[in-house]
Amino acid sequence: MAGVFNLAAFKRIAAAALLAGGLAGLLLTAVQRIQVIPILLQAEVYEDAASAHAHAAMEDAHHHDADAWKPENGWERTFYTAVANVSLAIGFALLLSAAMAVRGGTNGWRSGLLWGLAGYTVFFIAPALGLPPQVPGAEAAPLADRQLWWLMAVLGASAGLALLVFARSGMVKILGAALLVAPHLIGAPQPPLHTSAAPVELAHAFIYASAIANAAFWLALGSFTGFFYQKMA
Repeated sequence: MAGVFNLAAFKRIAAAALLAGGLAGLLLTAVQRIQVIPILLQAEVYEDAASAHAHAAMEDAHHHDADAWKPENGWERTFYTAVANVSLAIGFALLLSAAMAVRGGTNGWRSGLLWGLAGYTVFFIAPALGLPPQVPGAEAAPLADRQLWWLMAVLGASAGLALLVFARSGMVKILGAALLVAPHLIGAPQPPLHTSAAPVELAHAFIYASAIANAAFWLALGSFTGFFYQKMA
């Protein structure tokens, strides 16, 4: 293991992650700009309208929050979204390139595509099956409960998928399948009443748009990471 994590290997992992994360983060921003953000803006209109009809105490809290700084809609919002997406993408690319190093390298963008598909399964599909993306103004369970279940879903999916793919023993593969489904058998935390200021059609459109945007992101991130990791050899 000492030979894997030497300085040259670290530089290779970091360089591949920076290049792949930068490109994939910008791609995600472009897809969100076209598909996701327009839906968010529509949902925010419904959320603001619902807040305007709330009782006085809620209105006071809403106006207090509105005084806090937030980026303006348009290119300012897109810029800060891009910064967040690129930062997140570099972090995920570091995970992918480190996993590739541990597994003995990659054959380029094709095997990187499979790593990206695994990332999409672990970090989007598995959590979204219990906690699908929600538009602004939707009722949700307490944040701490949702964060804890999201972490369980991600850890269960990553460990389970790794055992299913890499383990040779049938019993270990069964354990992997159990880890994969265990968080969903427990069940994600849900609000007492499912309500939303936005129409249900808009909520469904947001889920589909988020799924497509994340698929494009993860497949691109895996492909770019595999490509640059091989080129850095």
